[in-house]
Amino acid sequence: MFKTAIRFLLYDKAKSIGALAGVLISVFLIGQQSGIFIFLTDAMSSLVRNNPDYIWVVDEKTENVNALSILDMRLGRQLESIPGVKKAFPLVLAGGSAKFANGKSSGVTLIGVTYPECAGGPWNLSTGNRSDLLKDGAIITEFFDRDALGDAIIGDYFEINGKKVFIAGNTRGVRSFGGIYIFTTIERARYLGNFSNQKANAFLVKWDDGVAQQQVIANINAYMNGVRAWSSEEFSRSTVNAVLKSSGIALSVGTLIAFALITGFVIIGLTLYSSAIDRLRDYGTLKAIGASNGYVRGLS
Repeated sequence: MFKTAIRFLLYDKAKSIGALAGVLISVFLIGQQSGIFIFLTDAMSSLVRNNPDYIWVVDEKTENVNALSILDMRLGRQLESIPGVKKAFPLVLAGGSAKFANGKSSGVTLIGVTYPECAGGPWNLSTGNRSDLLKDGAIITEFFDRDALGDAIIGDYFEINGKKVFIAGNTRGVRSFGGIYIFTTIERARYLGNFSNQKANAFLVKWDDGVAQQQVIANINAYMNGVRAWSSEEFSRSTVNAVLKSSGIALSVGTLIAFALITGFVIIGLTLYSSAIDRLRDYGTLKAIGASNGYVRGLS
């Protein structure tokens, strides 16, 4: 039966090619849109997801790492007094406008971290190391953001908010959602972003060995007002949900996938239906010589 079915397909090449094209187009569109959706959801929470060894402490109303509020630095000392907390590292996210030697400009997000722990990044370093951040004006950028950064390479200087910096290293695969991440020390991020020395956007908490992470999170949420502690996994999931709720990404991608499925089914269905109608005499001949209904359905 299988050999006979193959002969049917090869005999009517036009309809066979049409059905195959429908399958390929449908699979391509579904795969493309699914890949875009996965990339976007990964980018939404990349900052949190790539720092899983810390408890994130942010403003109590914050559910999205891409929209952090401002916290007082004194909260760091309060955090370190809570049972189970070993150390609290402040994190600063400051916006900036970068201007390059070729005349281009671009908006960037400065991520300021405390050296040498560097809680919050950079990660996936491909060139240079974290100690390079100690050099005057040093920043670390993403290799694949090079076009957006005026084609600047390692050692090149440019300006952020009118202040000179240079690229001391590159990461690979550190993509942000709707922006460009630039890593530097927390002091330099404040200087470049005109950010107060008494403020931070979040605290990344390291907890004591032998103490459960969830217990430390519960202690922080019980003893401190105005802030909320999250595990990296929970904050990452909350960030993705918050962005999807406030944007049309899920609806747009879901609609395109649904139309791709419908298109594939329609093309394949019409092609196979037309092919079956054209072969009614052949099926009748097979029935006349004793073929069963199951055999004929298998050929169809």
